[in-house]
Amino acid sequence: MTTAYAFPPGFAWGVATAAPQIEGAALLDGKGLSIWDQFATRPGCIKDGSNPSVACDHYHRYEDDFALMRDLGVRHYRLSLAWPRLFPDGDARANPAGFDFYGRLIDRLLSHGITPWCTLFHWDLPQALEARGGWRHHAVTDAFETYANAAVGALGDRVKHWFTLNEIPAFILHGYKLGLHAPGATESPQGVNQAYHHALVCHGLAVRAVRSRGGPGAKVGLVHNPEIFVPVTETPADIAAARTIFAQTNEHALAPVYAQGYPAAYLARCGADAPVFTDEEMALIAAPADFLGLNVYRGHFVRAGADGRPEQLPLPAAYPRAEATWLHHVPQAMYWSLKFCRELYQVAEFHVAENGVGYHDSPGMPAHLESVHGWSQPPRDLSGEILDLHRCQFLRTYLQSLHRAVQEGVPVAGYFLWSLLDNFEWADGYTSRFGLVHVDYATQRRTPKLSASWYAEVIKANAVV
Repeated sequence: MTTAYAFPPGFAWGVATAAPQIEGAALLDGKGLSIWDQFATRPGCIKDGSNPSVACDHYHRYEDDFALMRDLGVRHYRLSLAWPRLFPDGDARANPAGFDFYGRLIDRLLSHGITPWCTLFHWDLPQALEARGGWRHHAVTDAFETYANAAVGALGDRVKHWFTLNEIPAFILHGYKLGLHAPGATESPQGVNQAYHHALVCHGLAVRAVRSRGGPGAKVGLVHNPEIFVPVTETPADIAAARTIFAQTNEHALAPVYAQGYPAAYLARCGADAPVFTDEEMALIAAPADFLGLNVYRGHFVRAGADGRPEQLPLPAAYPRAEATWLHHVPQAMYWSLKFCRELYQVAEFHVAENGVGYHDSPGMPAHLESVHGWSQPPRDLSGEILDLHRCQFLRTYLQSLHRAVQEGVPVAGYFLWSLLDNFEWADGYTSRFGLVHVDYATQRRTPKLSASWYAEVIKANAVV
């Protein structure tokens, strides 16, 4: 086996999931409604008309799922805590059964020799908080502080790796500007910017919670989903063009976290729609974290235009992409996102918090959905193995791009593949499958795909294979 793409000793190979996408048990044992539970009841909001009430039933099957991880050699697991399972109304009233559940889950994970990496917020805002204004109003920060302090306080003796919030641009843009994701709102530009600011404040509060309650050795960082721009040619002009537009697109998200405040150019573009903030809030947002998580899926090609300004190029219709149509295959995005973040913000440690690909292969999907949508069965051999070669190739090329960054000295310490299981893929429902392990939603049977055994070999070799 070649080791040309070997990674440093101790590199953390993992898988990632999110509570609202796999747990199910939406109203069991005192859990409150999340905005996704509510959003899924609105006709036309979820592509296949489904909901996350059962999902992968991980709430009852986590022991089997952890055994799958162990058998694959996975030793690092990024999971999220469901805010409405711990605080059904968002704040004040804690749910003991929710804390007991995560205590048991973490204990079983550790018994399998798997290190937990907990995300405090992965999109499942309690519906009770949304009814009181959600991310639009400053009160959400007080509720989040209560939740974060309690969660870290309860689990910090066993959990030493914490992600604060997952993809602020995604859940604010799609949820509060475009109305495509929960809660399905379309706010004014100022309202969107203010919601974004409140989320950044919550990041700062999560860092403070880990510092005060996480105990010895606790580490914490944000998960960001950058818009990534790749130079068409690796010439100085095209690289400079890609770096410029990368900085402009991500500055409002990362500059405040790295003690640079909101850039003057960003505030000028916002004008009267700029967020209202205090010096105290900006200091909280800029509290030093230990690492930055990046979710890397797609990229955009850029060159230096004739007028000297960056020019983004449209992708041809035949350009390779997943059946999740927003996800096109640009493996160079892995390298350039890490490189540009390192240069612009002097990040001391990175983790690739998500990277994966979704296809519509759907054995086990109800027959009427298959006939209506024409979804294809994945190729199988005579033994019934799911031969997802397209996923293997996608992952291989992105990991080769990651290896390039590591070889050039970018401090990447870990990689979390999205996802362990096929799951509830937000507004796409169950039509898009990202898992290494196929889930038959009718029976909850788990079947590892070819990509699962391929990734197991990557972990074993500590190299792209």
